[in-house]
Amino acid sequence: MTNSNGTSDGHLRWGILGTGFIAGLQVPDLQENGFTVQAVGSRTEESSKAFADGHGISTAHGSYEDLVADPDVDVVYVATPHPFHHANALMALNAGKHVLVEKAFTINAREAQEIVDLAAAKGLVVLEAMWTRFLPHMARIREIIGQGTIGEVRKVLASHNQDLPKDPAHRLNDPALGGGALLDLGIYPISFAFDILGAPQRILASASKTVTGVDRQTSAIFEYAGGAQAIVDCELDAASANRALVIGTEGWIDIESTWYNPVPFTVFDAAGNMVERFEQPVNGRGMQYQAAELERLAGAGATAGSLLPPTETVSIMAAMDEIRRQIGLEYDADTRP
Repeated sequence: MTNSNGTSDGHLRWGILGTGFIAGLQVPDLQENGFTVQAVGSRTEESSKAFADGHGISTAHGSYEDLVADPDVDVVYVATPHPFHHANALMALNAGKHVLVEKAFTINAREAQEIVDLAAAKGLVVLEAMWTRFLPHMARIREIIGQGTIGEVRKVLASHNQDLPKDPAHRLNDPALGGGALLDLGIYPISFAFDILGAPQRILASASKTVTGVDRQTSAIFEYAGGAQAIVDCELDAASANRALVIGTEGWIDIESTWYNPVPFTVFDAAGNMVERFEQPVNGRGMQYQAAELERLAGAGATAGSLLPPTETVSIMAAMDEIRRQIGLEYDADTRP
């Protein structure tokens, strides 16, 4: 059904739940790589039709409920803001659809576990849309580490700093909408640390807040058995080069700006000599690879793969819960039963 090039045979039909910025990035990558985008749903008929017209999608639904009930939709891509992922994903799963859920997957680990449990009970695929995890350069990085080229991994360094809207009413700054740097930006370096080193044994976190009370910038140290560390940071009101490093006892991997995109990287030995330069252009932005993974799992009758199993998504959310506990950032969803 799919292959390592991130293409599809078009057998599964996709429904797009939400018509915001991220949906506008995902849909062209699907369409240009053979995926069938069947329908879109929004909270209003107007926004749904405008999105459908702009992207050449045949069916526009004026509600999320109508989208997930559409018998011509097999997979739902949840592209709403993360406070709504929990309800939207449960609705799609209860309608019998496989689900690709944007990151951050949910507000907290409890919500994530409920989604994962329902998908397992129904035998459906639920996959976190951490698109970076499935890109070719990340696949090659895992191979290099696995081959022992840089020795024992001792440290991962990754940043995600952006200069984003400072309006207090913007969703990024609104605690009622899960605002703050951590869930929107920090998810990238945190997921990368999990990819390379797994779940940490201990987390040490620090943050500064905005006037609205969400985290403006957050840094964390992940500690692992054997002494390895991941140092991750994010910020929403100051941009940086956003590079990443994987440092081992026999060398290091330098991933260029912006590291979570399909960019080149260079491998060096411990003396600083270049060992390998990797550069593989991809079609579009590269968001088709995560969709290809979902279709591969569905075609194989599997509900979890090795690259980003649902259990790891829950573990990542739990790590962000712990960071928020340490920095004193609580959302409404944390206190709901």
